[in-house]
Amino acid sequence: MNPPTPAVLVENLSYSYPDGSHALRGVSFSVAPDEKVGLVGANGAGKSTLLLNLNGVLAGAGRIEIFGTRVGKGTLREVRKKVGLVFQNPDDQLFLSTLYGDVAFGPRNMGLSESDVKERTMRSLATLGLAAHASKSSYHLSLGQKKRAAAATVLSMGAPILALDEPTGGLDPKSRRELVHALQIIGGAQIVATHDFGLVKELCGRVIILLDGTVAAEGEPEILLNDTALLERCSLA
Repeated sequence: MNPPTPAVLVENLSYSYPDGSHALRGVSFSVAPDEKVGLVGANGAGKSTLLLNLNGVLAGAGRIEIFGTRVGKGTLREVRKKVGLVFQNPDDQLFLSTLYGDVAFGPRNMGLSESDVKERTMRSLATLGLAAHASKSSYHLSLGQKKRAAAATVLSMGAPILALDEPTGGLDPKSRRELVHALQIIGGAQIVATHDFGLVKELCGRVIILLDGTVAAEGEPEILLNDTALLERCSLA
C-alpha cells in the first residue's frame, strides 16, 4: 500500500530577499495530514519566510507541494484554499465592523450560500470559544481573543492546513491556555512557527529547528528542546 500523500512537501527550498540576503537555504521536510509540527529558530532563522512560501505569498526556488499540488502561479487559488495562514499580528486579518463579518468574509468569497456561511462562521467561532462575541468589533477584544479570532477566519474556510506565526506571542497565561486548547482540538495539519517551547511540547509531535535558513535538527520536541548544546548552537539558549 502506498503511503498517504503528505499535506505539505518541501524540497530544497531556498529564498533570497531583494537585497540579496538569504532567508532559506535548501530546506526540505514533509508534514502528514493531521500532523502538528513546531517550527523554531532564533529571530532571522527563516520561520516566517518559510510560512509565506507555503501558500505562494513569497516564491522561492525549490519545490513545494500541498496535497500533491505544486505551488506555483497557476495553482495559487487552489493552494490558498488548503493552506490557511494565521499572521503574527491578528489586526492584519481582522478589519470588518464585527467579528462575525471577519470570520464570514472568507466563506462568502468562496461563493457559499448564506446558510452555509452562517454555519461555518458560527462553528468556527464556537470552536475557538468566541461565539458569544460574534457581534462585537475586534477592536473590543483582548489580544488573546484577537489571536483566536484570526485563527477562526482561516478555520471557517475549511483549510486542511493551518500555518500559524507566533500564535501565543504576547499572551497572558489564561489567554495562552485558551488558545493552546483550541489548537489541540482543531483537526488537520498544523505548522506552528514559535519561540514558545512549551507550546511545541504541548501541541506538536515533531519539531523542526532552523538555523540561518537551514534545517539544523528535526525530531521529538521533548528530546531536541532539552538538548542544551543544540539550543546554544542555534542561539535558542
